[in-house]
Amino acid sequence: MLTSPLPPVLPGSGADDYARYMRTDELLALQRGPAEWVHPDELLFQIVHQSSELWLKLTRSHLSRALTHVGAGEAGAAELLIRRAAEALRLITEHLHILRSLPPAQFAIIRPVLGTGSGFESPGWRLLRTASTELDIAFSRLLSTLRLTATDLYRGTAPSDPLYRLAEALVGFDERIALWRTEHYTVATRVIGQGVLGTRHTPVDSLSKLISHRRFPTLWEARAALMDASAPAACPGQVQR
Repeated sequence: MLTSPLPPVLPGSGADDYARYMRTDELLALQRGPAEWVHPDELLFQIVHQSSELWLKLTRSHLSRALTHVGAGEAGAAELLIRRAAEALRLITEHLHILRSLPPAQFAIIRPVLGTGSGFESPGWRLLRTASTELDIAFSRLLSTLRLTATDLYRGTAPSDPLYRLAEALVGFDERIALWRTEHYTVATRVIGQGVLGTRHTPVDSLSKLISHRRFPTLWEARAALMDASAPAACPGQVQR
């Protein structure tokens, strides 16, 4: 149902309060216009990456707030924010799907106008890496304060415990990073092929090496330690195959 427009009451530019609060005039002016395009699909490419930077800004905010809660020993509050951050990464990953429809010949036209610009220079991902490192340190300190190791946590703490749930939220967040990297790599190779140098003259295939990198390594190592401890011992003289 259409409603009659109301005069704006918020300060700022814009025809109405939605435009003034959301700053839509400025937001929608941030993309290159048709007169600047070397190909219309520039708009697709730019919006996917600009929207990802916005989601990463939100992710960084959630991680910063979670860091404060971890430092205060507030596992439940931190868990909520970490799970939100993981959901933001899921949305960023889904945004990449649409780039699969970008024909290689069209991207070859667009690519020169990117200069040496690369996802490696993303401020959002740079801040996310810093934030996850800070969280890893803070969580390790929290466990140390409680005289626990990550292996102790998984071996003797109920899955319903807030601390256990926080650990699993961190693992889930780490998984989301790996899934994003996997999608990034597969989309890149689909569009520009394997064995090609990126805009920074970095081999595209080098992206695949980042997929197995872990931001919270002790939580993954604890799993391996538990499995090693439960493995049956070999009998004397038994040949391992």
